[in-house]
Amino acid sequence: MGVRHGREYQEILSDLTEALGAINNSYEFFEMTNEEWAELGTPERGEVIEALADDVFYGLGVDPVITVGEGTVTYHPKFHIIEVAVDGKEIRIVRLT
Repeated sequence: MGVRHGREYQEILSDLTEALGAINNSYEFFEMTNEEWAELGTPERGEVIEALADDVFYGLGVDPVITVGEGTVTYHPKFHIIEVAVDGKEIRIVRLT
């Protein structure tokens, strides 16, 4: 099925990367430990979160709700958005069009 989008993929990926980076323990999606995450430098962490965003984007085409660390990512095809629930108080919206 896939996630339908009208914006450039790189723009969506950038927004999704930023939103996922705000989720506590998002690195657990890749089964990384806190110690492994702490050993990474800022550039490497950015690469991990960008890879996570890419995986999540394509995963949403199969499963519209994906748990990432302490957050949840939901694809709403009717509204052409991806909703990133960072925690119990903050939600970020990634527009697909």
